[in-house]
Amino acid sequence: MTPQSKVQQFVDRIFEQPTPIQNRTEMEKGASSRRYFRIELAGDAPSLVQMVLPEDSLKSDEAFGGAPPDELPFINVQRHLAAANLPVPRVFLDATDEGHLFLEDLGEITFNANLQGKSSDRVEAWYYAAVDLLAQMHNAMWPVDNTCLASKRFFDFELLRWELDHYREWGLEKRNGVLLDTLTRQTLDRIFDRFAEEIDALPKGFVHRDYQSRNLMVLADEPHPENLSIIDFQDALIGPRTYDLVALLNDSYVDLSAEVQERLIQRYAQKRALPYAEIRHEFDLITIQRKLKDGGRFVFIDQVKGDPSFLPFVDKSFSRVRSALTRIDGHEELKAILQQVDPDRFRI
Repeated sequence: MTPQSKVQQFVDRIFEQPTPIQNRTEMEKGASSRRYFRIELAGDAPSLVQMVLPEDSLKSDEAFGGAPPDELPFINVQRHLAAANLPVPRVFLDATDEGHLFLEDLGEITFNANLQGKSSDRVEAWYYAAVDLLAQMHNAMWPVDNTCLASKRFFDFELLRWELDHYREWGLEKRNGVLLDTLTRQTLDRIFDRFAEEIDALPKGFVHRDYQSRNLMVLADEPHPENLSIIDFQDALIGPRTYDLVALLNDSYVDLSAEVQERLIQRYAQKRALPYAEIRHEFDLITIQRKLKDGGRFVFIDQVKGDPSFLPFVDKSFSRVRSALTRIDGHEELKAILQQVDPDRFRI
């Protein structure tokens, strides 16, 4: 049986009648190990998105401890987000045992693409919508239901340290073609240990883990939370409550002014009825951790997965770190070691 005829069988199962495929086109997959196809159908049937799963589909693309889950994380988290009335793609057919999912087609306009050519006021309005949706998700999903896979996974010290090591290995040593000497490596490890412990001690919440401009879809022209949909949520877990806000407002793909960013942080704190000063402090700490990891991740994707398309965002990621370092009080050892090992990027 050809792949096309197999897909046709899936489609016929969804609609419970023969529904001819008119066109099947591979979509951009980003950094994911999954493949995606848009399927256009005959007649009035809605188009679908086919997700083709890798062989190790129960394993995250990034590090998680513990045994693999019993259920595909995408399916589990989607069910809980949908039950909380959050906008996520509908699942038409769960054929994970055969390596496929068939989802609602949300169109081609990502939040990132939607911002192109917009006035600064319009961009800010869309970010207000995205922040409002984020606050809605965080309020609705906390505390996390114990049947949700996110309740069993934690952005804890171990994972935070793995991400910091991802920067050291890929964003520093592999990218620059150097290895740290033993003493410097020991000093960096000690400081990263303390920094990860500090972030691990921050207040917790539901974390999407990659809530950024390429993982929101725009469904209509007006900037409103109801006109957005959330995707790529399969790595959700419990972690620092401000992590997703950092992912959105310090996105490597979009440059926001400090003034706009400040207003959006205030908006988030207001929508969640949380103290602004606490959120502002947590935001800067998590920015350093998240964007160090992002810069390393982009190099990893190039050197290991053979996709160089993220390399232009390496220096943008590190510029976010540099800005946050200038805002935080104390942490002199962290500032000093980053300037020592990576002076071209972190000289303040």
